[in-house]
Amino acid sequence: MASAPVAFGDEVEVKIDSLAYGGNGVGRLDGYVLFVRRGLPGDIVRARVTKVRRSHAEALAVEVVEPGADRVEAPCDHYPACGGCRFQDLAYDVQLSQKAAQVRDALVRLGRIAEPPLEEAIPAESQFHYRNKLEYSFAPGPVLGFHRAGRWDEVLDIRECWLTTQLGNDVRDAGRAWAREHRLEPYDQRAQTGFLRHLVVREGRNTGQALVVLVTAPGELPEESFVRAMTRFPEVKSVYWGVNDRPAEVTSVPSKLLWGEDAIEEELCGLRFRVRPNAFLQTNTAMAERLYELAVEYADLGGDETVYDLYCGTGAIGLVMARRALTVWGVEASEESVACAIENVELNGIGNAAFFAGEVGRSLEELRERSGPPDVVVVDPPRAGLSGKALRQVGRLEASRIVYVSCNPTTLAGNVKELTTELGYSLVRARPVDMFPHTPHVETVALLARPTVVT
Repeated sequence: MASAPVAFGDEVEVKIDSLAYGGNGVGRLDGYVLFVRRGLPGDIVRARVTKVRRSHAEALAVEVVEPGADRVEAPCDHYPACGGCRFQDLAYDVQLSQKAAQVRDALVRLGRIAEPPLEEAIPAESQFHYRNKLEYSFAPGPVLGFHRAGRWDEVLDIRECWLTTQLGNDVRDAGRAWAREHRLEPYDQRAQTGFLRHLVVREGRNTGQALVVLVTAPGELPEESFVRAMTRFPEVKSVYWGVNDRPAEVTSVPSKLLWGEDAIEEELCGLRFRVRPNAFLQTNTAMAERLYELAVEYADLGGDETVYDLYCGTGAIGLVMARRALTVWGVEASEESVACAIENVELNGIGNAAFFAGEVGRSLEELRERSGPPDVVVVDPPRAGLSGKALRQVGRLEASRIVYVSCNPTTLAGNVKELTTELGYSLVRARPVDMFPHTPHVETVALLARPTVVT
């Protein structure tokens, strides 16, 4: 095989043709692929090579020699330094078409589906202010915001984030002001010293309720003053304190309720859902409703089906489907999410749904003995997709339809390949849903069916 035409540190001029999954621009030098960070489709850039492989190289755009026609002005003052958004300077219709192309490419190249039955991508209802949850990091200063793009050790002091609401921005600013007033030491990730680590703000966008979690290292918290700072906002109904005693930058830690209700509520598809600090709920409320409606459409329920809702989180998809099914059985590893799902059953007066805590790959045989075989299986796995064991277990259920809700087109494609080549299914429909404008992420809903029921 010929050697690469570039070396580490070289600077080359290249035209960007498209976006790869993950957000890097794709350019070519005599057929040799260059993945260029900060390169947008249509740009001609000067790029510095940062990594070289025989099949491709990675590079960073250091100058836009000629901007593409689809570049736009980014509204955020923190862009592009902030790592929260990648594409505020790319026209939204191009973002959407590139994401749809990435899903198609994954299904063709990795899923071995020559002509994927891909339907038109569903655009986001709002291109900005759409997130109902944000996690801010404290750093020496003190500052409170997001990590600088590509850096784990530097945090930008965010003054206005375009992905959250005015309430979200105001609560963050109040948290920063409180930290400065009390001269509390922010956590230093490099030195692993300090106290303040994260501020998490969750909103019920359709209910007007908010929940706040302060995550610290072990130490003494001036609880009353923090509660006062947060409850200046009437929307804040719950204030929690979580302690992280490990170096890892995580916010899903055991939390103590300092004030208010132990959960807030959100409304989706006409149902109420209780949300605690670590319970999973889609972070774009409006598009979560579109996503669930699409999953229901693909499930094509007639009222007499047994549905398995796997990786069910707080039970949202399963409970939306319960109104059209005979029974719904949910499985989820997170005990906190399952506790919320069980509460959500009671909250909505639903009598034909039950939820259990357990690993999907280990739970399906027992579930089948308890509930009987499923007619429809819904899977909404994490980014890594279905593991080999879980995938084979799902295939052995021999459900007539599988509705696969994916947050990663590459792992979706790998799972589709095994389901279609080894487990007797065909890919019938698939549709991208843009939950997260200005980021590389794309959701996809796919319908797989056993050939005997395809019409």
